[in-house]
Amino acid sequence: MKITIKEIAKEANVSIATVSLVINKKDKNITDITRNKVLEVVEKYNYIPNSMAGSLVTQRTHIIGLILPDITNPFFPGIARGAEDKANESGYSIIFCDTDDNVDVQEKYIESLTSKMADGIIIAHSSNSEKMSEILKRCKVPIILIDRDFYSENVCGKVLVDNLEGAYKAISYLISNGYKNIAYLSGSLKTRTAQDRLNGYKKALKNNGLTYNEKLVKFGEYKIEWGRKGVNNLLQENENFDAIFCGNDLIAIGAMKELKENGYSIPEDFGVMGYDDIYMASLVEPSLTTIRQPNYKMGYQAMELLLENLNQIGKNHNNRFSDIKTITLETEIVERDSIIAIRR
Repeated sequence: MKITIKEIAKEANVSIATVSLVINKKDKNITDITRNKVLEVVEKYNYIPNSMAGSLVTQRTHIIGLILPDITNPFFPGIARGAEDKANESGYSIIFCDTDDNVDVQEKYIESLTSKMADGIIIAHSSNSEKMSEILKRCKVPIILIDRDFYSENVCGKVLVDNLEGAYKAISYLISNGYKNIAYLSGSLKTRTAQDRLNGYKKALKNNGLTYNEKLVKFGEYKIEWGRKGVNNLLQENENFDAIFCGNDLIAIGAMKELKENGYSIPEDFGVMGYDDIYMASLVEPSLTTIRQPNYKMGYQAMELLLENLNQIGKNHNNRFSDIKTITLETEIVERDSIIAIRR
């Protein structure tokens, strides 16, 4: 038998408003006797509240969309876990969306989340394109950018790391260990993240009196396969390099595998350094020296920031944000075995 909230109120001999407050756990001013009467009727008929009907009243579904570019990349599950933990603490649910770094897929997800009445979206976007700007501009809910920066008037907050400084730390560390000809295997330059890491690489070379050599810089994807291919390109072109800095740990793992299959030893013949500090970085042989990003903290604080903005909207009864808050987190070097101090 399907029962309505009106019938529960009648049987419990209370108002519909009282039943609603009890069901939604907003019954602080209701006596224990009244609360128990309502709950007995709810349990008797196994009543399940209609969350969508409730959302029409409160204008909240307590659903957040989390859009990530590649969930198979071990860096992004840490972000997802952080966001999910904060969401669970706050009574929200998350819908996960994987775009495969495709801006068209991303557009479909944003439209779908908006139509399904998601309260807000956290996104690591796919590109800094003009189309990306249009997509975000059309979005009807608050947006938090995570990991990848981008300007849009509809963005209400950002949680980022200082990627320029992270790459600068990495190259300065390699130089301090005696490496002078440092190749760079980057991801695609279609995001601000990759652009900042390239600029950090260049800045560190310049500040240490070394010349930037564009032949030592290769652009591809944030995947193991690109690490292997990038090393092959460097070896086939007979470039003079003694270390490789990689745009992420997956690229670095592929690079090490390819170097070893070509008969080279790491770090005796080449030093290799990654970026992210995914769980695999400590498990490969040799273990990977890398730049650690606080991915769990990024996800947690992004959700925290989005909920702050949703509360602000609720208090002001409008959809305007007082300002765009940007949280920039620090990176750190994790020293392992793929780098060695070399003598000149």
